Amino acid sequence: QRVSYVTRTDRAVELKGRVACEIKTCDELLLTEMIFNDVFGPLSPEECAALCSALIMERKCDDQPVLTEELEYAREKTLRIAADLETIQKQARVEMDPDYVNAVLNFGLVEAVYEWARGLSFRAICNLTSLEEGSIVRVISRLDETCRECRNAATIIGDAELLKKFERASELIKRDIIFAASLYVA
Repeated sequence: QRVSYVTRTDRAVELKGRVACEIKTCDELLLTEMIFNDVFGPLSPEECAALCSALIMERKCDDQPVLTEELEYAREKTLRIAADLETIQKQARVEMDPDYVNAVLNFGLVEAVYEWARGLSFRAICNLTSLEEGSIVRVISRLDETCRECRNAATIIGDAELLKKFERASELIKRDIIFAASLYVA
């Protein structure tokens, strides 16, 4: 109720609640708040994909990515939203990770994903991070699903521009070895 996911009177699901129901690959509250706070608005499709990678990367990585000015602003805005959500959840006595912000956000692969979406080779993006190749492949593969969820959210709220951005983001990351059919599944 405090963040407008359900109505105060009859607890009917609001628009934000409907969007949150679409999200399964990452913290649904955080991504929903990012959408409704227009974090993705000023970003290019490549930057949208890169920022979403921070939501789905589970492996801890201390890499300090070099970000575009827009991505750095979006990162700061996302960190503020996450901190606000942490405060609200603690006040409501919701059981959660004691270090919520660091549990739901990891910006270690943002630069590599951004460069991947811009067309850099897999070998080149591997040089941008200390993570193993398999971890990079897993994050980018899952990222496509997150892009699909963002497209569904954009459809629900009627944001045609956001829908186009995430359609394009998905097209940009679905290429080369990361989305090649596995040799082990035959």
